Amino acid sequence: MNDVTAGLPAARGTSMVEKITGLHDRVFSAIERATAGWGIEFGARLVFALTLLVYYLNSATTKLGDGLFGVFVPSAGAFAQILPPIAEQYVYDTSAIPFFPWHLIVIAGTIAEILLPVLILIGLFTRLAALGMIGFVVVQTIVDVAFHSVKLGAWFNVQASELLDQRVLWIFLLLLLVIKGAGAFSVDALWRRLCTGR
Repeated sequence: MNDVTAGLPAARGTSMVEKITGLHDRVFSAIERATAGWGIEFGARLVFALTLLVYYLNSATTKLGDGLFGVFVPSAGAFAQILPPIAEQYVYDTSAIPFFPWHLIVIAGTIAEILLPVLILIGLFTRLAALGMIGFVVVQTIVDVAFHSVKLGAWFNVQASELLDQRVLWIFLLLLLVIKGAGAFSVDALWRRLCTGR
């Protein structure tokens, strides 16, 4: 190329790289437009439901006491899971454990473990529910490491299945919901349309 043709566009046709780049841009721009306002949001809620909903609901059922109002009468297993040192101190006798603050903490944790995943699933108060779940995951991780002798692990190693890797992925998924909300296919969106008339 000489000085005369240096600033001019390429003559006739485009290069293969430009064609591929153009195709790439058109395809993915179309996908982005088609899923704007619902794709990432719905996908994040779906992945949450597929991977974590049953996990948390099953975990919550192990904490329930007997009867219809079992959530307000936590089992010994609830204290063993959430507050192991307190459960051990009172030899797993839940009637001996003081209501305030210990029963209150376990009851709140159990309700959160049931309510927050369901709110995320249906897309109601999604940002707050996801933020609450992030806090829940952080506390759960601390309890697992400090009291249940679960190894935290490390990043940038060959073990992608360690606790730290797992929980960071969970938090990232929940962070998407905090930032983006539930999207168009949610109770939040329905509620917004009913309240604003749009």
